Amino acid sequence: MACNCYGKNTEEPTFSDRKANPYSHLFKYIMVGDSAVGKSNLLLQFVDKRFSPNSDFTIGVEFGSRSINIDNNQVKLQIWDTAGQEKFRSITRAYYRGAVGALIVYDITRRETFEGLANWLTDCRKYSSTDVTIVLVGNKCDLEASRQVSYAEASSFANEHGLLFFETSAKTGSNVDEAFEQTAKIIFERTKNNPQDNAE
Repeated sequence: MACNCYGKNTEEPTFSDRKANPYSHLFKYIMVGDSAVGKSNLLLQFVDKRFSPNSDFTIGVEFGSRSINIDNNQVKLQIWDTAGQEKFRSITRAYYRGAVGALIVYDITRRETFEGLANWLTDCRKYSSTDVTIVLVGNKCDLEASRQVSYAEASSFANEHGLLFFETSAKTGSNVDEAFEQTAKIIFERTKNNPQDNAE
């Protein structure tokens, strides 16, 4: 499950990429949320098992991918990490197209990032496909002493809006794989009954 790429690469996979790294399904994910909630480090942890404590703000979008195995099928997750600043919002919206999974990330130690979730959720549902699987991710759960948003409150928000919910730590890796992989399993089950959902 090695990293295929990570960084400021915004190129779609080529045919040669697929020959070198065969897969039966390709799922596009988009990650959104306010600035500095840890989106880039969640991607880095999932793709490359690393954490960068001094990572810069994302400008526009960054891209990473990783293949996982679901029911003996190689599934490639193509993940687009978007900038959280308002000035990049119009750029971010262009990347919802074709996404079958969306992770809305907030920081459990900064309440304002939780209070902005409704706006991100509105964008997800407005600009993504109608059957996109949306996941609420409360990041930085390793900073329990600084928590400003309770697990129960976030879980209630997720239930109210029909979202999956995970608390994660990009620093320790806690629940990072689970957030991406359980989302992929739900999407995979859906594609069994609706094969055109399987991106090529």
